[in-house]
Amino acid sequence: MKTKSILFVLLAMSLSVTYSSCVHEIPITPDTGNGGNGGGSTPPPGSGSTCSKDSVYYVNDIQPILISSCAMSGCHDAATHAEGINVTTYAGVMKIVKAGNANDSKLFTEITRTDEDRMPPPPMAAMAADQVAKIKTWINQGAKNNSCNGCNVANYTFSAVIKPMMSNKCQGCHNPNSLGGGIDLSTYDGIKSAALSGTLYGSISWANGYSKMPQGGSKLSDCEIQQVKSWIDAGALNN
Repeated sequence: MKTKSILFVLLAMSLSVTYSSCVHEIPITPDTGNGGNGGGSTPPPGSGSTCSKDSVYYVNDIQPILISSCAMSGCHDAATHAEGINVTTYAGVMKIVKAGNANDSKLFTEITRTDEDRMPPPPMAAMAADQVAKIKTWINQGAKNNSCNGCNVANYTFSAVIKPMMSNKCQGCHNPNSLGGGIDLSTYDGIKSAALSGTLYGSISWANGYSKMPQGGSKLSDCEIQQVKSWIDAGALNN
């Protein structure tokens, strides 16, 4: 009986560690279902028409946020798919989305909860207000499986490009409550530190000897990688 009790405690501790860690283990695979809207496989980043400031795009805006904030081991990645929810594919996301109606979509209601059942779950930080707004707009615009090409390699300021990129694609696993690799990408100082050490560029460019980031997500576009490199080369300024 005593042995069984010890084993139960060890198992519980193991599960606790798994569910609190932020490890994206399964890469995104193309989605071949219609997911209830949009249809077809997930388009590659940067494909499609020129980005419109009045539209929100699944590949460019929504998928990175969900991968960063929700698709970690123990939660809603392809391996765990807690509660049957896998947000690494468009079809999986559409199981908790009612196109055209954010307020009636489980995805939106779960990320806007204010209790302990909020997603991402505490102690992880809640999604930022602008991320929640993007998800709401995307759903209300029809939750399309869409993408656009709006990257400008000549624009690489911290406020307009680098900070939003880190927030949407990396911060879910690199924040004070989830220091993946001991790296915090939620502040300028943290991002600058990773940049000047070579870790940031090495990881996003998938260079040998570095962990590929975003882990479990698509590689950043060539334009985005060049934006980060140009920002670093210019001194990693808080501009």
